[in-house]
Amino acid sequence: MSSVASEITVTVTIDARGQSCPGPLVSLARALKDARPGDVLELLATDPGSRSDVPAWARLTGNELIEATERDGEFRYLVRKA
Repeated sequence: MSSVASEITVTVTIDARGQSCPGPLVSLARALKDARPGDVLELLATDPGSRSDVPAWARLTGNELIEATERDGEFRYLVRKA
């Protein structure tokens, strides 16, 4: 985890491990509907497709991808709601 991410407070964690595409992205989008601007959502996923899907989705929707990491086949994304 980067020093920037360690200073960020996660508002909601979405555990999408075991879901295949488009499951992780759908779970993230649903959770963001209930989030407030500035909230940080943590998405946990095992779907390799999320590596390209989450950053592209964040760009298209105007939300900020703060961090994307992979460890032992698990992906972790921090997204700040615009």
